Amino acid sequence: MKTKRLVFYAALLAFTVLAPYLLPDFKTQLATLWLMIIVAITWDMTGGQMGYNSLGNIFFYGTGMYVAAVVTIAIPFDVGDYTNAFSDRIYEFTDTQYFVGTLVGTLAAGVFCALSALVIGYITFGLRGPYFAIGTLGVAIAAGELVSNWEWVGGGQGISLPVFPYDLELGKQFFYFLFAGTGVAAFAFAKWLYSTRFGAAINAIRDDEEKAEAMGIHTMRYKLTAWSLSAFFVGIAGGISAFQLIHFEPLETAYQTINLGIFMVVCVLLGGKGTLWGPVVGAIVFHLFKEVTWNYFLGWQWVALGTLIVVTVVYFRDGIMGWLMHTRPEWFGIRIESKQGEAPS
Repeated sequence: MKTKRLVFYAALLAFTVLAPYLLPDFKTQLATLWLMIIVAITWDMTGGQMGYNSLGNIFFYGTGMYVAAVVTIAIPFDVGDYTNAFSDRIYEFTDTQYFVGTLVGTLAAGVFCALSALVIGYITFGLRGPYFAIGTLGVAIAAGELVSNWEWVGGGQGISLPVFPYDLELGKQFFYFLFAGTGVAAFAFAKWLYSTRFGAAINAIRDDEEKAEAMGIHTMRYKLTAWSLSAFFVGIAGGISAFQLIHFEPLETAYQTINLGIFMVVCVLLGGKGTLWGPVVGAIVFHLFKEVTWNYFLGWQWVALGTLIVVTVVYFRDGIMGWLMHTRPEWFGIRIESKQGEAPS
């Protein structure tokens, strides 16, 4: 079993590396797929594994974009002058400044978002159930409005970053591997985390927080840590997106609560909450569904998305992985004891 599992992971890793070469015309779509996988895995850390359904994780994505951009600009230039809409100066980045800014900016985005999660968590984790979801959504909406009125970071016009300094196709490949590397790291980290005492503790919080506290688990510490770890990866994903998009705005791109903010939740519901592979499977299925409907059913894509959500909630409440566990438990190494007189399954 362990050998088969190693072969499976090796095959997936090989496909991840070869994907942009095997499907060269779909590099951008593949990069977006990895973005969906990242935000789904990280949302499930708190929503699925810990039972705290957040509608505000898009805050970390948007904040990551702005932090990465500001850090990159601040290295060679004055941020206020760079974002001034009335400036007639032409700002040019050297190749070194671009790549150093990409590295430092994305890492700074992850760290800043992790620290932000600690601060925001002290307030929002006092809420539970739908109140927590609405509270985090309010944080994301407020952040978008505040940034859109902050002239130092460009206000409503957003920020423009330098273009990738080399060939366009090489740039697509570059961003694909940045997203893929972050996604693989997030998955590997989540797989390890859920197998530790920390994973058992956040599962206990999900099942019954009062009993978890009675057992001596410092629930607030675990909740803050889980959300910070989630925010770290989302912030990095946001930072990479800032460089990939080149230009982004606060409400339509960075803090897009009605798009990516909802998509990450749908991915997890579709794949299966509280499972390791659920967010990954859900992100893949949802991304394929979205690409088809957005390309061939333009104008009806939101109707199709709403239908998908209704079907998932009504008929697949445990998601694809939960449904498979019930119908094909042997695929997951679960043995079903046969009743007397029946052949074992």
